[in-house]
Amino acid sequence: MNIDTNEAIFLGLTLNQLVTTGLNVLGAIAILIGGWLIANWVSKLMRRGVEKNPRFDKTLGILFAQLARWGILIFTFIAVLNRFGVQTTQFVALLGAAGLAIGLALQGALSNVAAGVMLLGLRPFKVGDAVEISGTSGVVDEIGLFSTKMHTFDNIAIHIPNSSIIGTEIKNMSQNPTRRIDLTFGIGYSDDIGKAISIIQQELESDERILAEPAYRIGVTELADSSVNLLVWPWVKREDFLDVKLDLIRRLKERFDAEGINIPFPQRDLHIVGTPSFVQEVTPSRESVS
Repeated sequence: MNIDTNEAIFLGLTLNQLVTTGLNVLGAIAILIGGWLIANWVSKLMRRGVEKNPRFDKTLGILFAQLARWGILIFTFIAVLNRFGVQTTQFVALLGAAGLAIGLALQGALSNVAAGVMLLGLRPFKVGDAVEISGTSGVVDEIGLFSTKMHTFDNIAIHIPNSSIIGTEIKNMSQNPTRRIDLTFGIGYSDDIGKAISIIQQELESDERILAEPAYRIGVTELADSSVNLLVWPWVKREDFLDVKLDLIRRLKERFDAEGINIPFPQRDLHIVGTPSFVQEVTPSRESVS
């Protein structure tokens, strides 16, 4: 059977196109498989690296791993389109414009995510720490990407946006191993200051929970209107702070009472001028006895 020249050229072009298309499909499949494997490998590697570093939180490792994985998958998809001759320049520009629009629409949420990443990276506090944030004290329960969950000491749940935390003062009461108890006791002007200080020293030295280093301090801090104020600064372990403070206040009050040390308290004298209208004068009657 004879095949003319035009038919041969057509068959040759068709066969060439099929081969080219097949190679592009195989190449695209190879790129997809390779990109998928690389994305998973980089994700696992990054997660393990972050988890091994004690400075970073596990949640941060998961976030970085997911971002790396999706970033590689997006570039893989663009490479597959480019393999088939699709102009990806406009696609990348469209993707960038869409990302910008989404970022502007979710500006508040993204600021919370960025602040959450900073909190997880800088770690000014961790789960279980007793903290004070913007005047609110409590215990941290969870550090999320959008908000931080904590409960107050009277067990009220609070959710604070991360962007509000990162721009305010944070007091972490669980970070340092020791804490100082600040107490002030007022005694009367007629009381013996030396005796009062000696009583305080005895109580401090008899409590094994009070640390020898740093050393405690006792001194006169103020000559107030009705009392001489003594400061008491003992150092304790962080976990003993509240118990020692409560016990010390009670014991010193009891010792001062037993030793005759007066603790002044505000008093007011009421002077009534004249006879109020609501007071009736009662004159006792006298009966003559015959």
